[in-house]
This record gives sequence, C-alpha cells and structure tokens, in this order.
Amino acid sequence: MHAWQGKPATPCGRKTAGDDPCRHSRVTVHQSPVAEARLDTETASVGQLARQIPGGVLSLREPCDLPMKIVYLHQYFRTPAMSGGTRSYEMARRLVAKGHQVEMITSDTSPTSAAAGPGWRETVEDGIRVHWYPVPYSNQMNFASRIASFCKFAVASMQRAASVPCDVIFATSTPLTIAFPGLYARWRQQAPLVFEVRDLWPEVPIAMGAIRNPLMIAAARWLERHTYRSSAEIVALSPQMADGVRNCGIADDKIHMIPNSCDFELFEGSEERGVRFRQEREWLQDRPLVVYTGTLGAANGVDYFVRLAAAVGQIDPEIRFLIVGEGKMEPQIRELARQTGVLERNLWMLPSLKKAEIPALLSACNLATSLFLNKPELQANSPNKFFDALAAGRPVAINNGGWLEAVIRERGCGLVMPPDDPAAAAPLVTAALRDPEWQLRARRQAVATGRALFDRNQLADQLEAVLQKAAGTVSVSASGSDVAQPQRRAA
Repeated sequence: MHAWQGKPATPCGRKTAGDDPCRHSRVTVHQSPVAEARLDTETASVGQLARQIPGGVLSLREPCDLPMKIVYLHQYFRTPAMSGGTRSYEMARRLVAKGHQVEMITSDTSPTSAAAGPGWRETVEDGIRVHWYPVPYSNQMNFASRIASFCKFAVASMQRAASVPCDVIFATSTPLTIAFPGLYARWRQQAPLVFEVRDLWPEVPIAMGAIRNPLMIAAARWLERHTYRSSAEIVALSPQMADGVRNCGIADDKIHMIPNSCDFELFEGSEERGVRFRQEREWLQDRPLVVYTGTLGAANGVDYFVRLAAAVGQIDPEIRFLIVGEGKMEPQIRELARQTGVLERNLWMLPSLKKAEIPALLSACNLATSLFLNKPELQANSPNKFFDALAAGRPVAINNGGWLEAVIRERGCGLVMPPDDPAAAAPLVTAALRDPEWQLRARRQAVATGRALFDRNQLADQLEAVLQKAAGTVSVSASGSDVAQPQRRAA
C-alpha cells in the first residue's frame, strides 16, 4: 500500500489461467427439473450462452474470461490521429485484442468532414466499432453552450445505446450527462452498467463557479447519487475520486480505482523524434526545455506557467518554455506572455498536437508540467499529461497537490511546486534543470514509476476484470427466448 492510494478499494486484479476454474473451460447450467450440462465457452459471449439454454439458468458465480459484448459510452472518444486524451481508445483496443466486442458510442465534435452527415455514422478503429454523432464542442464554448452540447449528445445516444445488444454497458464521464444514455440502456437492455468517474461532478463545476443555481446543483447531485447507486460497479480514476463516490454512500466492493495510464508502446523510439523536434527549432536546439501540453482552460491555470517563465528568465534566460494546446483561456495567456515580455523570448506557444505527435514533444523536453488552480476539488484529477511524461521518461512538475504530489514525493519522479507562487518555484525549477544527476535520477524514476504503478496493459487487465465481474451472472426465461438479463443486486 502506497501513501497516495488512501483507503483501498475492492481489488480487481486478474487471475491467471491456473487460478481461475472458469477460464476458457466450462460453465454449469442449472435446469428445471434440476440437471446439469456442460457448454464450451471458447467462442460464445455471456449473452450468447444464455440464449443457447432452453428453459435454464446460466450461473457464473465467479468472473470468467468469457467474450463480452460491450457498449462503451464516451462523448469525447479520441484516437491517436486526433488531439486529446486516448484512454478510451487504448482501453477499448486492448479489450478487442482479448476477444471482446466493443461498440463505442461517441460524438464527432468537429463535424466538417465529407463523411460527416446529419445523423449517425460508423467506422472501425483498430477493431473498435465507433458510432459517431455530430455534436460540435470545444473548450472555447461558454458554459451554457457546453451544457447544450452535453444534453444534445445525451438525448441522441440514448436510443443508440439501447439498440446495440450487449452484455455490459460501460459509461465514462465527463460530462455527468453521459449517465442518461447509460441508465436508459441499462433499463431497456436489462444489462449491468459500469460507470467510470473521471472528474468529481458536480463538485468541480460548482468549485469553478460554473454552476450556481441551487436547483441545478441539487439536480446534479441527485443524478450523481442515482447513477452510482444504479451502477453494478464503479471505476474511479484517483483515490480521491474513489473517496467522493464512497461519500455518496456507495459500498467499497463496488468501487475500483484504475487511474490514467502510461502507454509505453506509443513512446518507443521517441528519443530520436525528440532530437529532431529540437533541431527543427532554432530557438530551442540544446537549451533546457519545460513543456506544458494540454487544454488551456479556466481550471488549468496556465497563467502560472507564463509567470514561471518570467521568473526563471530572471535567473537563467537560456531555459526555454513551451505551451502546446488550445482552449478558452488561450487569448488571455498569450496576452499575459506579451505583457510580461516572455513571448518568443524564452516562451513559445504552439497549437494542439495529435496524440501520436506527443512522444516527440515530451522526449524533447527536460521537464513536463501538469498545472491546475489551487482548489481542493481539482486535486482529485488524474491528468493524461502526467502519465505521458512518465512514459516518456521525463520528470513532471505539478502545482496543485493531491494524490499525485504523494506519488512524486514517494517515488522521486519530479517536482512539487508551491501553488499560487511561481516566483518561489523558479529557483527549484532552475536548479533541477541544471543538475545532471537529478535529471538522470528523476528520468529513471519516471519510467520505473510508470511501469510499476501505471502500465496501461496491467490497468486494462483490471478494467476487463471489473467488466467481467459486472457481466458475470446472467439468466434466461423459461422459454429461453429472452435476451440475457444480469442478476445484480437491486440498484
């Protein structure tokens, strides 16, 4: 147990073939009158097995490695060819590789391509069948426009999710409105719902002042509690998110902490690409580089990065700073960089990169950063940029505490900067960048930490086990004609 892990959630580690009596073997069918038969489970899904049994009940008392049909709901699904986080893509393609069928229901947030139309379209991405619905969205939108986007997708995806036969429904937030299609599909298909908590909604928008209306706050809190209670299992991306779920009265055995992860395969051979990234930029070359990559939103507080660049420039003007990303606060951040005199002097700004281009960027840097405003509600976050830095073998600096501060202090894989005080952080950053021994040690610890605690392959195994646990018990009617119905405890 590590200090950052907090109260342990239910373990969901995957059994080995030798440990699991159900793995690719046989299941027991209880018939009426009582009799037993055996069925091969190599190729059939849970639902298919249930439908094969006339007048019987299929009982899988332990989570078994049966192929599952999974409806995966994520409004902002991204592939490596797009900018943004790819957790859902990486998890889904691994589930497909394990023999499961994944139907991803998502939105096309920039529906301008020739393939985009007024309704649903389908593609196959590395074995994942993706259902796209055109719903424009960007971080530049005001809060009312974003809420409208959330609601539009929630309504459109309800029928779609309910119409795709499945053994389990997996809905991942944010936004919290993804619960609507998840709950509707759960009711229509009588299939278990697994809900993934990526941010504590509505706590974060309340803390940011985005939701002020007492009725909206009450409605959002009701939806949060109802979704948790209606879910067969809940996945939380950090210990503090797990605590937030637990504080809603949810039992520990339903909560599974599976954080964001390191995709080491994506970063293979990235060192050479990092060298090219440096050589292509005259302002960089062999100088030390600090990078922020990600959304330039209100919660991120990237003005801290600009002020840090200004303070470091007074100590060591050769150190370079680079912001890569887009968002609502981009004009303000650029203007602050001009006002402080750092823009294109020791700080540069680039637009968002595709996920596949991030390894070159991070491999070129000496220190990556993950920044947020100094608010307790934001300390629960599990930002992709932190784990990408570990996968690249680069130390990462944070400024908002929380569970990741404990990881850094325990593992020695980065820096903890004082919140709200970039001037005080400047000498810490400068000393770290000019200390070859610290750099070497922190890089080694970054890789070691990622492989030991956050390897995507290991965490995908844990997610598979959670989904199998949810889908692990099914039944059929006496006629054997009904779709398999999960026999879960009452929600």
